[in-house]
Amino acid sequence: MSFLRPARCPVPRDLDEVTTVGEEVRPRELGISGRAVRRIWAWVRSLYSSGFHPAIQLCLRYRGEVVLDRAIGYARGNGPEDGPDAPKVLATPRTPFTIFSASKAVTAMAIHLLDQRNLIRLDDPVCEYIPEFGTRNKEWITIRHVLSHRAGIPNVPPEAVDLDLLADPEAILDFLCRSRPVWRPGRFLAYHAITGGFLLAEVVRRVTGRTIRSFVDREIRKPLGFRWMNYGVRPGQVREVALNYVTGYPPLPPLSSLLRRAMGLDFEEAVEFSNDPRFLCGVVPSANVVATAAEMSRFYQLLLNGGELDGVRIFEPRTVRRALVEHSYLEFDLTLLLPIRYGAGFMLGGKWFSPYGPDTQYAFGHLGLTNILTWADPERRLAAAILTNGKPLVYPEIYYGFQLLREIGRTFAKNRVRPASFFCPPRRREPERVAPRVGDEPLRRAGGGA
Repeated sequence: MSFLRPARCPVPRDLDEVTTVGEEVRPRELGISGRAVRRIWAWVRSLYSSGFHPAIQLCLRYRGEVVLDRAIGYARGNGPEDGPDAPKVLATPRTPFTIFSASKAVTAMAIHLLDQRNLIRLDDPVCEYIPEFGTRNKEWITIRHVLSHRAGIPNVPPEAVDLDLLADPEAILDFLCRSRPVWRPGRFLAYHAITGGFLLAEVVRRVTGRTIRSFVDREIRKPLGFRWMNYGVRPGQVREVALNYVTGYPPLPPLSSLLRRAMGLDFEEAVEFSNDPRFLCGVVPSANVVATAAEMSRFYQLLLNGGELDGVRIFEPRTVRRALVEHSYLEFDLTLLLPIRYGAGFMLGGKWFSPYGPDTQYAFGHLGLTNILTWADPERRLAAAILTNGKPLVYPEIYYGFQLLREIGRTFAKNRVRPASFFCPPRRREPERVAPRVGDEPLRRAGGGA
């Protein structure tokens, strides 16, 4: 892999041969042009044809109905280093992908569920639940600081990045307890790529007595009937997960240095780690949720509905609103070196600068490494997920990805109803106070003048 010859995947001539379609509603039934939906999928095909993504999975839900649920490419066997005789596994809408940092949204909602049940308070210091964490000026770090990437401990020490440690949560916690904040909690915004998830998972364990995997499985995954959408998989399911591939141009400083500081290892090593059975069978709350695009779009449909889906209520509307309260307004993120809007666990959209395409100021969701995107847009009544197993960083063909988001925004028109009405019940209007009357004369207070 070099800047002269970036790592690419072989692209078959007939894209229809590597395309699979799930159950979809006819666009016309939802008032959408079939031609517009075909334009959306045309941009997916263009992105796939760039050769930087062995497989792409897309699911779009409009007004709760599935408009697009498709996959293109290979889950395994068609990477840049795979030979022509390598056994290939076709990706389908049912193929699970590792969603990397998009996992943070699932972890955040597990924490908000504890708050909903009055088991924690978001503004409580973390050390109230993990006493040994309250050292070296960390006693002021709150759960809200962790959710909003303001805890001041964004970097992972290199010695903590060891796959064997995933089987020893106490060792990971010990690293976090011995760490020292880079700055005062709450002062600056810096994306916590790995550290925050382990802290939040430990809070769940201390409060419920269960691991976060068990908690999400019982409280979210099973009630909604998901097959995957949890942290990692069982050992016998590892081969079912789409394999991740390093593609594109090699990262150079300062980008490579920023990634190493945030993740504790080089970018290529991070992709290799994601394919390791220890990673896929362990629990990495910030990075190793395994799910399909259809499942992630259903998860965001749940939030779009105010916490209820298919007659099953998981969250109260108030809980969803609290998760989306803005904590950073296009503030410069010292890890990502970009201006990002954050809620309590979600990346928020914007009018001009947004991860979810232009004019998406009410959208919320999360990015994943790399070109993984899961989100909901209340204005458009849209819940969506784009999953990929190619891991390019910077490449000119990302233009197709931007155009894909732009086309999605154009296709699904904004609703005239204010977005807040999706989450906020209408306030009861107080009756006008009218002075009681006897005949035509208003009553007066005792002692009042004539």
